[in-house]
Amino acid sequence: MNDEREYQKRVLIATSLSYVIVILDTSIVNVALEPVAASLGSDIAGLQWVVNAYTLTFASLLLSGGALGDRIGAKTVYLAGLLVFACASALCGFAPDLQILVVARVLQGLGAALLVPCSLTLINHAFPVARQRASAIGMLAGCGGIAMAAGPLAGGLLTHLLGWRSIFLVNVPIALIGAWLTTRVDSVRPANSDKSMDVAGQLLAIVALGASVAVLIEGAKLGWQAATIRVGAVIALAGWVAFVLVEGKRKQPMLPLGFFRSPVFSASAFVSLISGLIFYGLFFLLSLYFQSARAWSPLQTGLAFLPLTVMVAIGSFASGALNRTYGAHRLVCAGFLLYALGFAGLVALADDAPYWRIALCFPAVGFAAGVISPAATAALMTAVDKARAGVGAGVLNASRQTGAAFGVAIFGALMSAIQPIDAGIRVAVYLATGLSLLGALVWSVALAVATRYAGSDAC
Repeated sequence: MNDEREYQKRVLIATSLSYVIVILDTSIVNVALEPVAASLGSDIAGLQWVVNAYTLTFASLLLSGGALGDRIGAKTVYLAGLLVFACASALCGFAPDLQILVVARVLQGLGAALLVPCSLTLINHAFPVARQRASAIGMLAGCGGIAMAAGPLAGGLLTHLLGWRSIFLVNVPIALIGAWLTTRVDSVRPANSDKSMDVAGQLLAIVALGASVAVLIEGAKLGWQAATIRVGAVIALAGWVAFVLVEGKRKQPMLPLGFFRSPVFSASAFVSLISGLIFYGLFFLLSLYFQSARAWSPLQTGLAFLPLTVMVAIGSFASGALNRTYGAHRLVCAGFLLYALGFAGLVALADDAPYWRIALCFPAVGFAAGVISPAATAALMTAVDKARAGVGAGVLNASRQTGAAFGVAIFGALMSAIQPIDAGIRVAVYLATGLSLLGALVWSVALAVATRYAGSDAC
């Protein structure tokens, strides 16, 4: 028993480190957007690509990362992902121009896509009991919450003291420590002996996601009626249709559409997408708002986000206990209602309100973001067979990262296209509030259907 607990502790430490750098790299970049723009010469669209090159690659390759881990071993793929992430972070730190920085961010997304789903697979195997697994996932999410909380402040401090390049270079030693710890984790036997990969599905996913986000980012700059944007929209739509058709016919698809027959699985993926969209979209918008409209420094911006990000960490750690006490059904619904309440209060942004009025809304948004992700993750992983845990984890994280990419693209487009800036902010806040209510409704209906007709005990 003690040996098992020691092993579980070792796995949890190793996987938590990887999750920390993935989340840290998402939140730490936002407070350095203005210095990056000044150093490399970039407009809002360029900054959107700096953020989205990472999240877009992360989202589009997550499914393949999970499937690859199921085929050749989660530990092997996880370790490769950490090393790729470390090298890419170093390249980001030394990037001479915007183009190289975006390419390096793509490589960071590749590394993250390999390691994140495999970290959940390692946890799934190390914690076979559902209740223990939920607690472990909650701890993992809690570490991510700490990284989210520390990211803006750490980014502000590093940028203030050492310049924006240091926010990427800080990932290198953390990743290398994580790689060393991973060598002490036992290998997990591949769950799927079929070594074939769904190349067609992967390429179509990249085309569909990339074209969709490109249209949203560039549409505000080039004009929504531009021929390039129209062609991009057609390519995006054709890519999504072809992706669904191809995945429905393959024997070993990258995205098994049969997973979505489970209401719990479908609802978990959907609410993860919505949560990522509204949280990261508003996070990007607020970062630009504080630094551009209010002329705050990166350090001031990082400090301004503390009431939001600290509550993400608290919510993540509290999610496991709240899930056991109240169940995922009530917890996720309550989280989205908190989202709606917090976002509704942020309408004050459009009126150039004092900071304290804005900060009053942050705890509700942060706590909601913290509790939703681990609750939805635990529910989804319970609904997936252990042999397909890597693919299941990939779907969940792909949903969240796809939402984040769309959020940055959509809210950035609103900020660029709707002037004056207070009008764009008001539309963005109303959109976030409406999507929050939609998330609560979809989750409630899906879980009710699962309980009534499938006898699901996932909650």
